[in-house]
Amino acid sequence: MARAFAELAFTPTVLEAQAEQGSRDAYSPMLAEDADAANRIGPAEKQFIEDRDGFYQATVSETGWPYVQFRGGPAGFLKMLDARTLGYADLRGNRQHISAGNILHSPRVSLFLMDYPARRRLKIWGEAELLRPGDDPALAEALAPAPGAKIQRLCRIRVRAFDWNCPAHIPQRFTLDEIELGMETLQARLGALAEENARL
Repeated sequence: MARAFAELAFTPTVLEAQAEQGSRDAYSPMLAEDADAANRIGPAEKQFIEDRDGFYQATVSETGWPYVQFRGGPAGFLKMLDARTLGYADLRGNRQHISAGNILHSPRVSLFLMDYPARRRLKIWGEAELLRPGDDPALAEALAPAPGAKIQRLCRIRVRAFDWNCPAHIPQRFTLDEIELGMETLQARLGALAEENARL
């Protein structure tokens, strides 16, 4: 964890809860870290982001209610534009436009990126900006998940903080592609063993 994250997440009420539960001292060293460096995306975060084929995005409405939506696409559709900026192309969905409306009200977003097989989670807090594809054709081309994709809008996120979570309580799950890859390895090994047994 880093200071930038602590400064955003550890509100006075959160600090009271930590003190009551006895965890406050464990998090105190975070406030001594370099806050400016803490919100720069490093190589480990970049690789993790590029490997993901989906993430959860939280926004907040005018009425104060949070809204969480899953965003999916080909691995790497959430792109690192620079050390403090992420972006993705928003394609047509159910046309409720709840996330878009919330971002227009308040740019604050929170992203959860999950790696279920490895039980890893990256939380990102930032400020989102929505653009029409014609507003920045170069950005639209860079964020297009596939050639000719029909992009409804672009979302550019200025990273304010991020934090890696511990793996406790993250269930281990696998996609069909991950299972099939594992099965290919297993089948190749079984084939090699069968050939070895045949030679004996």
